[in-house]
Amino acid sequence: MIKRRPTKPVYVGGVKVGGDAEITVQSMTKTDTRDVAATVRQIHELEEAGCDIIRSAVPDMDAAIAMGEIKKQINIPLIADIHFHYQLALKCLEGGNVPIRIGVNFGSLPPVGGIGRTRGFSRHMDLVNKLPKADEANEGDYSAVDHMVATALWEISLLEEQDFDQIKISMKAFDVPTTVEAYARLAEMVPYPLHLGINRGGHQDVRGIGDTIRVSLSDDSVDEVIAGYEILKSLNLRSKGAVLVACPSCGRADVDVRKLANDVDALLRKSNRNIKVAVMGCEVNGPGEAKDADVGIAAGAGRAVIFRKGEKVRVVPEADMLTALMEEVEAEPEPAD
Repeated sequence: MIKRRPTKPVYVGGVKVGGDAEITVQSMTKTDTRDVAATVRQIHELEEAGCDIIRSAVPDMDAAIAMGEIKKQINIPLIADIHFHYQLALKCLEGGNVPIRIGVNFGSLPPVGGIGRTRGFSRHMDLVNKLPKADEANEGDYSAVDHMVATALWEISLLEEQDFDQIKISMKAFDVPTTVEAYARLAEMVPYPLHLGINRGGHQDVRGIGDTIRVSLSDDSVDEVIAGYEILKSLNLRSKGAVLVACPSCGRADVDVRKLANDVDALLRKSNRNIKVAVMGCEVNGPGEAKDADVGIAAGAGRAVIFRKGEKVRVVPEADMLTALMEEVEAEPEPAD
């Protein structure tokens, strides 16, 4: 088991982030936030997919006003994603005192030697892009990691000076080693929960660091939530939802295993049960290869075998195999907490 880094918890709405809470999965809407109906519709889809927290972009005052209406129509906590304009933040804050996420992004770091300064530097001469990355730095170098951490500490200090500690932190660079090292170093300095933003669905060893996760995909936001849970399930960090095991298929397969697996996957997402289900393409090796599955199916010519923990329990006609499998899934008792 991965030993989680202990952090000071914050509450995003009714969802606990950090402390002893499970790692939360969040996403970001891809609609125009000013279109309340479209944004609410997408958030409802994400709620159904199991999203814990949702974030929406607030580029202008119309979007900030829309956030209040959106919040009334959804059930999960809503985060305002704001850049540059403090007036937009104040508008969104009218609903009450809420946690603030500090976002330190390599693409918008302050100039080298200019953390906290607002004038006197050209963005084209800030020297940030000349800083060595984590895997390029030599001992004694002032690196991109150093600059990211220094920037984060300065921004944190602004809030702490106001006795505000409802903080979570995001660190992001263009390369994985710099991102991971920045998180690891900052984690030793502050007690706040960390938001992991992951691009294209990859994941890395972050040494027990991370309290909430968003997988950034150019695809549907629902796929971001699914990918987030799959990453956490693969690391044994969350058990929400089913785990599907499917064979790669081969010449022995008498049915379309890919289609069957996709159909099962779609139904499992709707059931949202904590269960391991195997879909195998033949009854020769299927039960043995997936013997640790709670429920499984091995499809053969004209019929399919349903099994539990590798033991055959039922044989059904091919036409009934999907229905029969889901009946067995629903009959399987939920695991104890």
